[in-house]
Amino acid sequence: MKKIFLTISTLSVPVLVFSENLTQLEGSFKLGPAVILIAVLITFVAVGFLSRAKDTTDYYAAGRKISNVSSGMAIGANWMSAASFLGMAGMMYATGYNGLSYVVGWTGGYVLLLVLMAGQIRKYGKFTASDFIGDRYYSQGLRATSAIFTILISFAYCVGQFGGVGLMFKWILGIDYFWSVIIGASVVIFYTMISGMIGATKNMVIQYIILIIAFLIPTFLLTYKFDYFWLIPQFGYGSVVSDIVTGIPAPNIANGAALLNAYGHHVSLVPSPEFAMPWDPATGATAFQWMAICFSLMLGTAGLPHVLQRFYITPTIRDARLSCVWGLFFICVLYWSAPIYSVFGKILSSNPEVGNLASDAIVVYTAQLGNLPPLIVGLLAAGAVSAAFSTISGLLVAGSSAFSHDLYVKIINPAASPKAQLRMARFGTILMGVVVGIVAMLKLGMIAQLVAVAFSMAACTIFPLFLLGIWWSGSNRAGGIAGMSVGIAISLFALLYFIVAKSGGQLPGQAFVEHWLNVWYFAWIGAPLAILANIIVSKLTTPTPTEIKKFLIEKVHS
Repeated sequence: MKKIFLTISTLSVPVLVFSENLTQLEGSFKLGPAVILIAVLITFVAVGFLSRAKDTTDYYAAGRKISNVSSGMAIGANWMSAASFLGMAGMMYATGYNGLSYVVGWTGGYVLLLVLMAGQIRKYGKFTASDFIGDRYYSQGLRATSAIFTILISFAYCVGQFGGVGLMFKWILGIDYFWSVIIGASVVIFYTMISGMIGATKNMVIQYIILIIAFLIPTFLLTYKFDYFWLIPQFGYGSVVSDIVTGIPAPNIANGAALLNAYGHHVSLVPSPEFAMPWDPATGATAFQWMAICFSLMLGTAGLPHVLQRFYITPTIRDARLSCVWGLFFICVLYWSAPIYSVFGKILSSNPEVGNLASDAIVVYTAQLGNLPPLIVGLLAAGAVSAAFSTISGLLVAGSSAFSHDLYVKIINPAASPKAQLRMARFGTILMGVVVGIVAMLKLGMIAQLVAVAFSMAACTIFPLFLLGIWWSGSNRAGGIAGMSVGIAISLFALLYFIVAKSGGQLPGQAFVEHWLNVWYFAWIGAPLAILANIIVSKLTTPTPTEIKKFLIEKVHS
């Protein structure tokens, strides 16, 4: 097997080394990867076209007829965004152990969902997160506010995904980032617009299969080639971390042959103990930031509208719970594997001639520097596109549902016909997709960090309303408004400092706010304060109506 693998790798060297710079995303058109990408895109469009939404139930909730395993796969794909597929390994490559806070936070969030919300959300029987909030807190104002924040959260999350699509299209097709974003956005907007949740969900099942196969194959090949425990790469990469911490002398020999990257550099590295610590004085990362990111991402996961909306699509309450269990399993398969790319990226790029690589593309770079066959690298890029597309489609449906169902139908025009509702949903999908694509071209930050903004916003605004709305019947309209107001105020405060800093400006206490209320993790304080405000104001104002308390007891917690 090793001889076969080395032969394939040797044949692929000229293709990789002489046709492009391994550590640049610019380059020529790549035929093999392009064929894979085009086949994948045609499949997505075909599935979307064949699964066209016939009514609003199809568009918002996939007709409530998705099985728990398929729903779990769709949850996994919907969750396996460009931030997970590309950005998470990139964060660990750039910051070492500090980047694991994203893995812990995102995974922990799904455990929270499973324990606290999945079954109860399905029992409540609504279409969207805003629908639940407006009904539970008997407030059109909260319905409208949460719908607007659903759109903003989906927007912030979507920007990072479009950035990932742009990077991969740019690498495969050899075209400018601007056109890469436009092409990718056009495809995903088209099939989401015509199919809604039902077509997006069926595509997500296919997308998960593609992305997980694409992600796992290189982990086996890399650990095998560089003489680590390859039968279960998720265990084998632990030795790579130890080697990074203690250093790797050159030449590094396995089976009598030197281990080299695709440039012919020895796989060697000076000791880097900070790679295995949750803090690093060199980069300014602290243990507090590690914990704050974990906390914010956990609560944010349990408050993301497009995640909550997935529990409305199953036929029964039991299926909703099981879909969360399956989803957590499918997510963990990839999350357990992501650090492999970061550690191999670290050792394969250790030579000064390679230098520091762009973190958001470290997954593809690692496969290239590991001298894997070009088609494997192309499949990896197609997997990244699948990951981004699956999340974008879910976000577009969540955003357009908030626009058409919660704002237009429930507030602006309650008498709208089903056809008018469907038309507004499709219009919202196009509008949101176009605006997100424009913002994605600005390249405001790393993919995982851009996505973290959405999590912090969701943790401060949507999560407290769901948590207290489900589990405490005493939470009333006034309390909900107070909690939402506090969450919005803290979110806007953190975002203001972030935008000013990005623009080159300076506000009073800039350094203090950037450390303690950083835009990636301000929910560590924002969410508890929003919950506290909700409780205090609810205690001091008119109690929740009896019919809502009765509904919670008999229907939601029966």
